[in-house]
Amino acid sequence: MSALMNKQIGSDLMLKALIFDVDGTLADTEMVHLASFNQAFAEEGLDWHWDVALYTELLNISGGKERMRHYWMQQHPDMKDIDGSALADTLDRLHAIKTAAYESAVQQGQVHLRPGVLHLIETAHAAGLRLAIATTTSPVNIAVLLRGAIGPDWKDMFAVIEDASTAPKKKPHPQVYAQTLTRLDLPANACLAFEDSNNGLQAAMGAGLATIITPTSFTAHQDFTGAVQCLSDLGGVGLAQLQTWHDQHPQ
Repeated sequence: MSALMNKQIGSDLMLKALIFDVDGTLADTEMVHLASFNQAFAEEGLDWHWDVALYTELLNISGGKERMRHYWMQQHPDMKDIDGSALADTLDRLHAIKTAAYESAVQQGQVHLRPGVLHLIETAHAAGLRLAIATTTSPVNIAVLLRGAIGPDWKDMFAVIEDASTAPKKKPHPQVYAQTLTRLDLPANACLAFEDSNNGLQAAMGAGLATIITPTSFTAHQDFTGAVQCLSDLGGVGLAQLQTWHDQHPQ
């Protein structure tokens, strides 16, 4: 939709879509992700073990493979990848093991949607708002979480799903949100984004989106300047409240 059309729509545009991040936002997944990384390291015989403090720092790097690469470079700054593929192959193998461990943990009931999330999704869908996912996590991680929480037809709830397979530039780059808006065929000022981290906030704001933050214990220390609201969770948040916050945000 053109910039001219954005201007013509104006600031009193009714809210038409909700766009959700996944990890940390829909569900507080990071402790399970952390355990899954450590399981992968152990299975591959690496002497790595990430504790909560270290993982909290590493979450400043978006993407599991990118996080491992960053850590590897910190531990071995002089390492040379002669043919350019050995490191990538190792990271791919580690990430595959980690993803399988995470999927197993979710299937065992170790991860649940955060308070208010499912009610808001169901209410918004029933009211005719369009729902979208904008995340840099993998499609497998999204599917295993939402299949368990919503059911086998979970994809029917979402008009657009953008993830690591479709948006390779990780947050805080706004690519995933820009692509989501393009596929929704809506201007940013018709939507609200939901995030839990500063990287996510910067990505959403970079695409022009008003953003609501629900931080976790891993992100509560981060700077959320510019967010429309910063809430402990989405419990008790309804569509009327979202519309009010949307209307109050400068477009």
